[in-house]
Amino acid sequence: METQKTNSSTSDSWYKLFAINRMVFLWLAFGLAGGVIAGLYWIVLEFLTHGLSFFTGYYVIPVMTVSGLLAGLIIHFIGDPGEIQLIVNNIRFKGGTLDPASNPSMILSSLLCISSGGSLGPEAPLVQVTGSTGTWLGRYLNLKDVELRSLTIAGMASGFTALFGAPLGGSLFALEILHHEHVVEYYEALIPAFVSSCASYVVFDLITRVGFGPIWTFPAFNTTSAIDFLYAVLLSIPAVIAGWIFIYLIRYIRSMLSKINPPIYIKTLTGGAILGVIAYYLPLTRYFGHFQLQNLLDARLSIGILVALLFGKIFTTAITVTSGWKGGFIFPLFFIGTTMGFIINYFFPSVNITLAAVSCMAALNSCVTRTPISTTLLLSSLTGFSFFVPIMFAGLAGFFLAPRSPFITAQMDEI
Repeated sequence: METQKTNSSTSDSWYKLFAINRMVFLWLAFGLAGGVIAGLYWIVLEFLTHGLSFFTGYYVIPVMTVSGLLAGLIIHFIGDPGEIQLIVNNIRFKGGTLDPASNPSMILSSLLCISSGGSLGPEAPLVQVTGSTGTWLGRYLNLKDVELRSLTIAGMASGFTALFGAPLGGSLFALEILHHEHVVEYYEALIPAFVSSCASYVVFDLITRVGFGPIWTFPAFNTTSAIDFLYAVLLSIPAVIAGWIFIYLIRYIRSMLSKINPPIYIKTLTGGAILGVIAYYLPLTRYFGHFQLQNLLDARLSIGILVALLFGKIFTTAITVTSGWKGGFIFPLFFIGTTMGFIINYFFPSVNITLAAVSCMAALNSCVTRTPISTTLLLSSLTGFSFFVPIMFAGLAGFFLAPRSPFITAQMDEI
């Protein structure tokens, strides 16, 4: 009897070890696959953006109008892939899965929207595509419950990390955006997300050759006193106000559109025309801000242009979201936060410009997405702001000062 119990215990141990090793292999393999998907997406996006960027001046208006129409027709005939609200809702309440059937529509429409100059970035499409591909692989392998959800979240993390180049921040963002108050519920997916993110990070760079390190060059900043932490909190207040404006502007536009309820291709066409007109007068509002933010850092614009850019970017991002154009709003929020920091520095020159910009970026993104932890890690990687405690203070202030009703409504707790 004792021998049978020992043999049974040994068999169970070997089975558990095999199961763990199998999942580690799957997380790693899918991280590699996610890096390939993200790398190919980025190459195609750069090619299309390079081609459409030649249309400047007056020509930007018809280009963005036609692009909006084509994107709307793609969504109308192939299907609406949804947005970040749907992703969060499916992961939280529908078994941790994403539907891969919407990927063709998401890929085609998002490539067209982003490359033509929409004020949304590729992070949301990549998260949708890599996450749903993880769901497809999990179902193909007959994975259930925790294992299936872990592979889906690992896929999401691989897509997000590839674009932002921050494995730890990307891993935590994939978890934190799903449930802003009870991230511990997803602790079982932290290691899968991190393994997948590391693999994706390396593969994406091998394919795109974008390089490692910060993507934006901010003036050097060294914290010399604990007063900088207080400054970070105070700097977050105007950024949070901008976040409230952004959130309620989108809700207002959506409520107006719900009364009209036009076809999707009419919405995307109208949105493209509006975006084109604004881009004609304020060229830096065109595109999602990845490269435009560095232009903003280098240009040293007048206060009038900075204020116009601040409200122009808030408005164009809101129009892009509400008119059905596809993409993510993390990069645009970082651009808005940087602009806000520059405005503050103009009126208060004694405040370090880098501290002002990065604090506003952290507070604004945390206010809208409710992700203070991952926002801190992401900005530390993207800006080279190695001592991230001030970013943490600003991010937490943005989180706690956010509207009670979250912008991503699927983050709201079930009642």
